Amino acid sequence: MKLSEKAFSEIRKVILKKLYNLGCWGKGHVSESNLPKGFPPHLRGLVIEVAYELRKQEFLVMRPSGHDRQWYLNFAKRVEIEECVKE
Repeated sequence: MKLSEKAFSEIRKVILKKLYNLGCWGKGHVSESNLPKGFPPHLRGLVIEVAYELRKQEFLVMRPSGHDRQWYLNFAKRVEIEECVKE
């Protein structure tokens, strides 16, 4: 499914805000299976796509674990993430 720029921007902001509020800066993280929670069912698959795009843009870091992938915020992009969250 092709994602519009507006939908991408909204999902991006919610993902960053969720991780920011949880304090996921490396030591704290969110499992990939928990990342789409809180989104409507029709958007849950798109959340993972947006997360991978944010990883390409270096806003998110993903590390594998024994049972699931773990996602957290890239501390090097802290200023840009805070600007996005406070919009």
